[in-house]
Amino acid sequence: MKTRNTLFVLAFLSISAVFGQKKTNGKIYIEHPAITVVQDFVKASVAGDTTKMANLMTDDFKAYNGTANNPTGDAMDEAAFLKNSMLYHDQLDYFSIEPFPGSYPDALHYKDENQNGNVAVLTWDLVKGMHKTTGVKIDAATHRQYDLNKDNKIQRVISYRNGSVIDEIRDSFADRANGTIYNHHENINTVRKMIHAFEHKDLEKAYSFYDENARFADIHTSDMKGIFLAEQKARDTAFLDEFEVSSIDMVGYPDYLHYEMGDARVVQSWWNFNLVRKSDQSAVKLPILFINDFNADGKIIYETAYFSEKVLEGPSKVVSN
Repeated sequence: MKTRNTLFVLAFLSISAVFGQKKTNGKIYIEHPAITVVQDFVKASVAGDTTKMANLMTDDFKAYNGTANNPTGDAMDEAAFLKNSMLYHDQLDYFSIEPFPGSYPDALHYKDENQNGNVAVLTWDLVKGMHKTTGVKIDAATHRQYDLNKDNKIQRVISYRNGSVIDEIRDSFADRANGTIYNHHENINTVRKMIHAFEHKDLEKAYSFYDENARFADIHTSDMKGIFLAEQKARDTAFLDEFEVSSIDMVGYPDYLHYEMGDARVVQSWWNFNLVRKSDQSAVKLPILFINDFNADGKIIYETAYFSEKVLEGPSKVVSN
């Protein structure tokens, strides 16, 4: 028992040591003069007022990209930072910087002697706008750390952001092909065989052209993740209970698009479904656009149908008194 009690005491002391080791290093403020300086700095950036921005910066100002491979290796001085900031002001329509929904800036006032009483302001923002030349929309989250000295001047900025939207703008200045369009291809043949199998009510054959995990959606679907094959079969059965298929005719010709980006394989095809509504024997012509995504094995993995539900509606029912 003595040994067991000793072990218990040692374990308790170890846990207490782990959870008891806390040390404060200053205070976090939701309101602080440094926050006001940063907010004025951002407003001046959006307004294109480089004079006001410069007045809020120190002479030895440095800016860093926190997501770069060598974030401390390449720094912008005041002139370079102001020039870069004006690219947003000059090249974007509808330019704005606003707090990320649900967030607000924090000011961290350190008491650590190594910090010399400096204050760091942390912000979480949304940068919005549309590039004037390319039409690329920017709606990007960004996080910044502003380090201010005792005189409430901004001495350093570290930015954390996703640069993919900037890459898209840069790439959009030149024409670039993104794959090949075919008017004859095995995947086009697959779509035709699938459609005409459905036309002849050979549903087993029609479904054989889909991957077992294929999903289905249409223009009226709220969740574009789509439904699985089992639910689509049930919908097809309900459709055929209501309508007789007279014929399905191709409109124009299908396109097969093999995209270089993402290695996507897509067939677009246009059809007229000639139907007879069983309830009143009225003829219905239903135009449909199908977009079928394929995998590398030639199976359909996703199908989106574009059509008007209004065309399928029967005559309105009038209730007499």
